[in-house]
Amino acid sequence: MRKILVTAGLLAAVSVGAAPARADWVPPFKGNDTGGIIAYSLYTGGVDIKAIAINHCAQYGKTVKLTGVDAQYGGYISFACVWVPPGSVERPLRAAY
Repeated sequence: MRKILVTAGLLAAVSVGAAPARADWVPPFKGNDTGGIIAYSLYTGGVDIKAIAINHCAQYGKTVKLTGVDAQYGGYISFACVWVPPGSVERPLRAAY
């Protein structure tokens, strides 16, 4: 019985050790109520990044301000979610994909 438990423990340790940790993986889109980043590869892939950012900020009742582009492999497009300008009577609209 003890030999089976030791063997099972070794198999579990080997299977956990053989799997990659994936600590370097980052999602292509990440954001919160203050803004976010979109992977540059989505832009080069033909995805409407402006619509993604508009819809994300509209959940928080804000509009989008694109803040920067790092146009290289592994780069990101950053944006900020800002409050609706004073004098505007309507909430931000959502974009159609």
